[in-house]
Amino acid sequence: MDFSPLWNFLWSITEFFYRLAMTLEAVLASVHLLAILTLVVFLSSQAALCRMEWMNAAVVQRLARLDMIYGIVAVVLLLTGLARLFWGVKGMGGYMASPLFHLKMSLFILAALLSIKPTLSFRRWRKALDASGQLPAAEEVAQTRKWVMWQAHVVPVIAVVAIFWARGM
Repeated sequence: MDFSPLWNFLWSITEFFYRLAMTLEAVLASVHLLAILTLVVFLSSQAALCRMEWMNAAVVQRLARLDMIYGIVAVVLLLTGLARLFWGVKGMGGYMASPLFHLKMSLFILAALLSIKPTLSFRRWRKALDASGQLPAAEEVAQTRKWVMWQAHVVPVIAVVAIFWARGM
């Protein structure tokens, strides 16, 4: 009995699913990386604009818009990370066994918590601007900028941890 056609059929199905898994992994990794880079761009923009010497009505509006996009990108980053966790080729066990994965997630949560204060400030500033045309006080801008800068210092550490983790450390 010749099993060649059956063997070829099973091999082609196996190859199809392997290629599908590799393509899914590549797509998820690409979107995840794109989200990381976009997050850095919008966080850097917030850090650059959140200064009293540049504060005007347009900057207040822009900061609120940048922060909204930053939040959306952070959600995309989280979702693509979770998709890689559940559907990626490493599998959940490959991620959960690594202490660096847990450190990376802890730093991500820290960055998210640090973003709450600036988000609330930017929204409050926009409401005050819309209601009365009032710009934020210099002290409030300086304090909010500190929070943005703390975020801006945590995010690169996440990338460094990811590099060490990707190298199997």
